[in-house]
Amino acid sequence: MDLNAYLKDRTALVDKALRAYLPCEDTLPASLHKAMRYSVFAGGKRVRPVLMIAACEAVGGNAARVVPAACAMEMIHTYSLIHDDLPAMDDDDFRRGRPTNHKVFGDDIAILAGDALLTEAFILLSNPVLNPDVDPGTQLKVIHTLSRCAGSLGMVGGQVVDMESEGREVDFPTLEYIHTHKTGALILAAIQCGGLIGGGDETALKALTTYGEAAGLAFQIADDVLDIVGDQDTLGKDIGSDQARGKTTYPALLGIEEARARALELRDIAVNALEPFKEAAEPLRQIAHYIVDRSS
Repeated sequence: MDLNAYLKDRTALVDKALRAYLPCEDTLPASLHKAMRYSVFAGGKRVRPVLMIAACEAVGGNAARVVPAACAMEMIHTYSLIHDDLPAMDDDDFRRGRPTNHKVFGDDIAILAGDALLTEAFILLSNPVLNPDVDPGTQLKVIHTLSRCAGSLGMVGGQVVDMESEGREVDFPTLEYIHTHKTGALILAAIQCGGLIGGGDETALKALTTYGEAAGLAFQIADDVLDIVGDQDTLGKDIGSDQARGKTTYPALLGIEEARARALELRDIAVNALEPFKEAAEPLRQIAHYIVDRSS
């Protein structure tokens, strides 16, 4: 298959839906809705929603059925980036090649734009009109899965441990906790929710979970490496920021080559987990390779 064509098609599907679901810029309060749309449409790769769609398709579901949940996932991811960039957190000036949200709209509106995107995500997830083909039991499981992975036992918890570890020596279990929670949790949720909405059985969901855990950690390790060797113009964000803030990363702890080797090992674990799905999981296989080999 042509991965670029697949990514382009599925990204366009998500973007079209996001434009319809998000309040228009001139809807009061206009400043808030402009800030929300500014970050959502700042040129993200839509990795998480595309993974959700691909997981749904791997178990026999169709893309249209999972689009609302995929859009909710992107809203949660975008909210986390807006807050992550704030002066009280990572204090970044650029995201996806553009000034960060708080640099354009101010800290106050940026905080509220993130809050609003998080809330809007659960409006999408819980709206029966937008999810007519998803039975209520599955819908509840999806909401529970995404909530757990986004909260204090998932992404938010990982962010806290990441901040508390800055400037300190961190052991390997702590580093792995940060990565599997701060970044890996939402990627895992995307895979699991896609499998649930697509109608996957227990065996299929177990295989997808193995894929999601491995792919999520590989994604963050690749990010760590790119923060050292990447090009700022290509990445669209500040590079070298991890080292400047005293963060412990896989390259810092293991060295760049060992970190790359670990990412490749995780990629292979993810790909091998997809064997039961045969050709239906080819997009997931190629995305696993893309996650490790990407330059941005």
